[in-house]
Formats: sequence, C-alpha cells, structure tokens
Amino acid sequence: QVQLVESGGGLVQAGGSLRLSCAASRQAISSYAMGWFRQAPGKEREFVAVINRSGGNPYYADSVKGRFTISRDNAKNMVYLLMNSLKPEDTAVYYCAAASTGWAPVDEYEYNYWGQGIQVTVSS
Repeated sequence: QVQLVESGGGLVQAGGSLRLSCAASRQAISSYAMGWFRQAPGKEREFVAVINRSGGNPYYADSVKGRFTISRDNAKNMVYLLMNSLKPEDTAVYYCAAASTGWAPVDEYEYNYWGQGIQVTVSS
C-alpha cells in the first residue's frame, strides 16, 4: 500500500506560482504512474496532470497546459506539480494519486491510492 501526503498549498495572488509536493511512503512509487487531480467547491474532481513510471510522457488537462509542470523523483519517492500563472479558477483542493496501471491514466477510477488533498486558493 502506498501512502501519499501532499504539501505546498496555500493562498497566492493571480499570476503567482506554487509548487505542490507529494511524498510517498510504504512503497516505492517507481511502479506507479502518478497523477494530480483537483476538486473545486461544488464541482466534481477533475484530472490535472499525469506522468508515467519513468518520468516521461507528461500529459495535462487543457485548462493547465503550458502553465503547470508535473515531475517526479523516484529516488526520493516524490512527485511535484509546479503551477505558474495561477488563475482564480485554479482554486481547488489538489490531490496526488498513484496508479498501478502500465500506462498513465487520466480517469480517476484507475488510481489505486490517494493523498488527503491540499487547498490551493488563488485570489484575484
């Protein structure tokens, strides 16, 4: 079982940047595709970004493409989400997730383990 803990969230002004971190424990994440999802108030959880086991082929939701960058450090058992040019509509609880699939899924139902989530608030 993989335990995931997010950090790095907070309040930032529009146009600013934040870097979210996801620390994994109990198992190495090198066997998992890793993704980030978010859920805004009153909305369903949505896909943000995913990266495959080796750190290649990052894939992004259209809404964050060009602004967010997902990366991972398997040696440190860490996953990151660098968020630049933040907008008020990026305000949400952000979740880190691990998928044991052989590909990098965008569907939340393909993920096996989830973090508790962390709040990101972007003020206008």
